[in-house]
This record gives sequence, C-alpha cells and structure tokens, in this order.
Amino acid sequence: MTDFAELSLDAEEFLSYLAVEKGRSHNTISAYKKDLLLYENFLRIDAEKTLSEVSVGDVESFTESLLKKGYARSSVARILSAVKGLHRFCRNEREAKSDPTVDITSPRQARRLPKPISKEEVDVLISSISQKDPVSLRDRAILEVLYGGGLRISELVMMSVGDIKELDKDISLVTVLGKGSKERIVPIGRQAQTALSEWLGTAGRQAVLLKYGTYGKVNDRLWVSSKGKLMTRQTIWRVIHSRSEAVGLGSKVTPHTLRHSFASHMLDNGADIRVVQELLGHASLVTTQIYTYVSNTKLKSIYLQTHPRAKLSRYE
Repeated sequence: MTDFAELSLDAEEFLSYLAVEKGRSHNTISAYKKDLLLYENFLRIDAEKTLSEVSVGDVESFTESLLKKGYARSSVARILSAVKGLHRFCRNEREAKSDPTVDITSPRQARRLPKPISKEEVDVLISSISQKDPVSLRDRAILEVLYGGGLRISELVMMSVGDIKELDKDISLVTVLGKGSKERIVPIGRQAQTALSEWLGTAGRQAVLLKYGTYGKVNDRLWVSSKGKLMTRQTIWRVIHSRSEAVGLGSKVTPHTLRHSFASHMLDNGADIRVVQELLGHASLVTTQIYTYVSNTKLKSIYLQTHPRAKLSRYE
C-alpha cells in the first residue's frame, strides 16, 4: 500500500494561513504537515474519501487507527489538534458545509510532570566543563544560558550576538524569539554572562571563525560548531547529551530538562509564578502551574522527612 506524499489544496492553504497570518514557526508548520499527511493518507486509502466528504465516524476511526498502531495518547492529541485546525479552517475560510471534528475529543492523557534535575546536579554538569578550548567555552555557555534563562532549544539555536545586551556586572538581557514568533526579553545572571563573554572572546568563537574563515557565512549567529558552521537543534542536543553522559547523568538531561529545572528552582526559591510565566514565555498561566505542583510535591516530601510530628504517632 503506497502513501501519498502530497497534501490536498485545502491543507496546503491551511499551512500557508498558519505561516503567513498566524506567524507559526517553521518547526510548527513542518510538524503540522507531517500530521496532516498521515490524516489525508488515511482518508484516501482506508476511508476512500476526500476531505470534503469526511464524517465524524471517519475522524473517530482515524483516531482509533493511530492508537492501534501504538501512537502515544499525547501524540494522538497533537495530531488531532492539526486535524481540527484544518477542518475549522475549511469551515471558516473555504466555505465547507460542516466541521466533523467539532464534537471530537482527544484521548484522555495521564498527567505528565516535568522532571527537573537538582541544583546540585546542575552544578556538577556545568562545573565539569572547566577547560578553556573553544569547544569547552561554547558548551559551558550553552548550558549556562539554557539553565540561566530557561530557554527552549529553538530559542537558543536562533540567538545572535546582537541579542545580548549587558546591563551591569550582575545581569544581562537577551532577546529571544519564542513560539508564534513572539519576542521576549530574558535576564541572565553573572555566571551565564561570564560564560558568554568567554565564548565570544578571542579564545572562543572568534578563534573558530578565524581558523575556518566562516565569518561571512554565519553572520552574527551566536553558536557555531568546532568547524565554524552554524549549530542546529540536533547538534546542540548532542552536546548536552554528551556532557550529561560524561558526569554520570546519562540521558537524564535534555535541553528541556534544563528549562524545567530553571522553573522549578525559581519557584523553590520563592519566585512569583507570574514572573516565571513571563520568563518562560508561556501564553497561559495554567502551563506554568504544573511547576507549582512539582515544588509542592518536594515541599511535602521535605516536611514529612523533617517535621517531628508529621508522621503517624503510636496512638494511630
């Protein structure tokens, strides 16, 4: 059975709408395209229908087929979000007669809590990089900025030298481009600031670009490989995985782990949740509140371990 590699005209128009009018990122558009190809292949092959002929039952059958194939409920929910967006677009913009997804609900998902690493583990990870060669200076700066600013990896990858504005010796501000192409200003502290300064100095980024003559090719993008080429999400992910393995943390640390840890540690130390929401670039406070649950769980654990009357007494 052969899959179709092309989307319908309506689906292509929907993706253009998301990119141009809604300002969705390239990564989001690519993910939507992959999900919609999956959906439209199902319609053509299994349901033998066009997009305009879809019924509620067809969408439900598509959902069931994904679950039977072993897709995680979170993945099915993401795919259904793209499908719902497509049908809503067809109803509102392409004059479709109906939207078969209006009453479709996503599969119930188990609550997934973020898994931050401890402050001590962060210290071990970052402090393990003490050498002054260009790669070490770069890797330490990457870890310091991810944790120091709570950035998404997509935001880190796109940073330019001009995005960094020094305020004083204690803090700098960096401009990042978040989800939906929304800019926000994020403060980073002295340790991240120092690591960035060293990476941008003559022994770091400058040395790499001079050696390989790639100044004009990378412009002022902040992160470059040991060969003077632009780093991607994948290459930065590999750097973090390698550094985590080297200190015995295995696969425990990812770029998003450092973002989770940033939020949890800020809340642990008394930061206001709305400030953390702003720093993370969350559109909704609900998204940030999950970190409050993590902090409360830790609070409960500490209380049970340390309060003399927290545990069951001999009278119970």
